[in-house]
Amino acid sequence: MHKRDGRKPQQQKRSDELTHVDESKVAKYKRVTAYSLSRISSFKRKKIQAQRKKVRKSVLHAARAELLLPEDAGFLEADEGEDTARFRQHEIADAVDITSAVKHFDLILPEYGPYTMNYSRDGRHLLLGGYRGHVASLDWVTKHLLSETNVMESVHEVQWLHMPTMYAVAQKSWTYIYDNQGTELHCLKTLHGVLKMCFLPYHFLLATASESGFLSWLDVSIGKMVAQFRARSGRLNIMKQNPYNATLVTGHPNGVVKMWSPNVPKPLVSMLCSKAALRDIAIDDTGKYLASAAMDRTLKIWDLRTYKCLKSYKLKTAGGHLSFSQRRLLAVSLGNFVEVYKDCCSTTVTSPYLRHKAEGTVNKIEFCPYEDVLGIGHQRGFTSILVPGAGEPNFDALESNPYMTKSQRREMEVKALLDKIQPELICLDPKMLGKVDVKTLQAKVDERNKKNWGNPITIDTTSALLKDRRKAAREKAQLKAEKKRQLIQEAQKEKSQKKADTSRKSQGVLERFKAKP
Repeated sequence: MHKRDGRKPQQQKRSDELTHVDESKVAKYKRVTAYSLSRISSFKRKKIQAQRKKVRKSVLHAARAELLLPEDAGFLEADEGEDTARFRQHEIADAVDITSAVKHFDLILPEYGPYTMNYSRDGRHLLLGGYRGHVASLDWVTKHLLSETNVMESVHEVQWLHMPTMYAVAQKSWTYIYDNQGTELHCLKTLHGVLKMCFLPYHFLLATASESGFLSWLDVSIGKMVAQFRARSGRLNIMKQNPYNATLVTGHPNGVVKMWSPNVPKPLVSMLCSKAALRDIAIDDTGKYLASAAMDRTLKIWDLRTYKCLKSYKLKTAGGHLSFSQRRLLAVSLGNFVEVYKDCCSTTVTSPYLRHKAEGTVNKIEFCPYEDVLGIGHQRGFTSILVPGAGEPNFDALESNPYMTKSQRREMEVKALLDKIQPELICLDPKMLGKVDVKTLQAKVDERNKKNWGNPITIDTTSALLKDRRKAAREKAQLKAEKKRQLIQEAQKEKSQKKADTSRKSQGVLERFKAKP
């Protein structure tokens, strides 16, 4: 007689599918190794075992979902004795298929440079802005020009908004918003003298940094200024956003990096990244690593979880601009050269992964999302180069779809507005928003003492470790004061002894006529 399984057939089928997952793929998603439970009480052991089953199930689901990813990321592989940094762009273009080869191109526009640029979130559209007023938007994959205009004044920064139908341009005096046909929609006079812009897609916030030192957050969905205050750090020409928690990160001439939220007029974190002035910073998509380049030719990689320096490199010249790709490749501009480094956060690299010489001095670099492409805005125009292994090969169509139709774009815009996150939720640790707010012991005691009945309770909530530290510091200060007191007493005693010895010496009448030695 067979024992009947209490599970439903569908659940049993799913569990059987999870048991046949390759262990090599499962090991890829494991976070930590399991420790022994022999010294843990039986009650806690059951809870930990149940938690381990959930973790194991999630790891199996993640490993099995990898079967649905159709594409794999690739890299340049050099033969023995060769260096990938010596490969030229025409050699890479000749070795790849025609679809990838056409992604390498040059736009020579010497009259309006230097150029700044920005890719849309789906990686399909490109926005160019020349310092002398030239602004153009295009579908860079098909090379179809969407709009082109001359604003007749200097352009400092360009930025796509929530959809590739609107973009913002930071001009000489004010900031303007245009549609994809080049028609002016809004003139934002409250954003004056803007040098850098970032767009927070989940909050619909346009964040700007101005030459007068002001940080601003503008809600583009309702046209409301959420926050605007002076950073008190001088001219703000270095600003990036942290995709992990939507905070703004600014770099300053004194080598300090600061993190900002629209809810607090003071920096959330201030960290000294260099003794020299900073040139640029970059943050990867996971929000774990920060790269900083300074005037003393140093390139440092920082861990934003511990705020410690992981790697420090010495460049040939001071790095001008930095950019992280989706697969954590780091691009660094050195004058008119651009170098790309691979695995520079986890391992110590000695040579660049790829090197390219631009037509002029580099003004901005940015990796294209979901493509193995690096965009370079320079003095004489724009250059798109191939960087194998830079982009994420698989995209989530519900997050950003490069091939979406007009109806899909409308639906995505409405869905994004419904899922909009309020700016009050921007903080340093976004995980704390989903946690239960447990009252502390001191809060419970204060709440109990506010009631009219019962005697008030006084409890010292200071931790034992803190008490020991305070006691040790107090004893150390007492020993220091006692030692200082003894030294002063010894000095006074020695001084009085010398004075007594000199007074005992007899002075005769004729002593003054003796020859001095």
